Amino acid sequence: MKTRRIAALAVLAGLGMSAAGCGQYAMLTARKNFKEANGLYTAQEYERAAAAYEETLVDPAALDAAPELSVAYFYLANSYDNMYRPTRRGEPDNDALLEKAVENYQLASERIVDNPDMQRLSMEYLVASYGPDKLNDPGQAEPIVRRMIELNPEEVSNYIALSRLYEDSGQYESAETILVNARSVRPDDPAIYLQMAAYYNRQGDFEQTIAALEERADIEPDNPEAYYTIATYYWEKAFRDFRLTDDEKEQHVADGIVAVDQALELKDDYMEAMVYKNILLRMQANATTNEAEQDALIAEADALRDRAEELRLEQQERAAATTGG
Repeated sequence: MKTRRIAALAVLAGLGMSAAGCGQYAMLTARKNFKEANGLYTAQEYERAAAAYEETLVDPAALDAAPELSVAYFYLANSYDNMYRPTRRGEPDNDALLEKAVENYQLASERIVDNPDMQRLSMEYLVASYGPDKLNDPGQAEPIVRRMIELNPEEVSNYIALSRLYEDSGQYESAETILVNARSVRPDDPAIYLQMAAYYNRQGDFEQTIAALEERADIEPDNPEAYYTIATYYWEKAFRDFRLTDDEKEQHVADGIVAVDQALELKDDYMEAMVYKNILLRMQANATTNEAEQDALIAEADALRDRAEELRLEQQERAAATTGG
């Protein structure tokens, strides 16, 4: 009996070594396929790369032995994604490529557990696959973005993506709520105020648009671009909204000049701000019937235009000197 037990243990040990050997061989083969696939992917040979990534992932034992190879799911998905052509939507072979991309982005988001950046990237690409130029199914994208927010509640871009999903599907109240939630999470992030301004502007709520931009300027009082952006919105409203009364238009132009002056006070060689102030001054000149005032406004606008052109040429010369051109 003792001899049989020893023999049985020897068999088990042999099987264990055999299994370990198989796992090691699978891992080495997978690494070889992964290296080959990466070279093909870099060379943009996506069809061959996809085949090599498929070979990388064919044996689960390899991923058990080397879990870092799970990033191959993302590159496999992206290879199929790059082969897909939106202009050929409806063709079965082409649509199948997108289906494979979505399937593998989903697997990547679930199975890449030791690389948070790649997991996040997989989820972002998965969301994009449900966008209007591909599957056009925002309902499928929503839970993915919500999961991204759960995984990283401090990341403003995820809130922005979810808000845009709601907006694109006509759920405007939910879209605004998500942006407000993002502001409460990151009240010191200028990006959220810019997104809120853009959202309100698309909804035709100019008062809220400016309020968001002014909030952004409040948290960045030393950033001239914050005030310059306010000026551009005032200019666009005054120039493009033909429903405005003359008085409303004049007020927006005046408010734009106040904002651009704040930008120039912080940065006196701010070329873009000079260009906009030049335009706003000319609009102001066109609105007045006082000839002396009109001449003064146009003279100031001309001086700003000329100074902006000088700065532009100086920038070109510096760039040419840097590149040796």
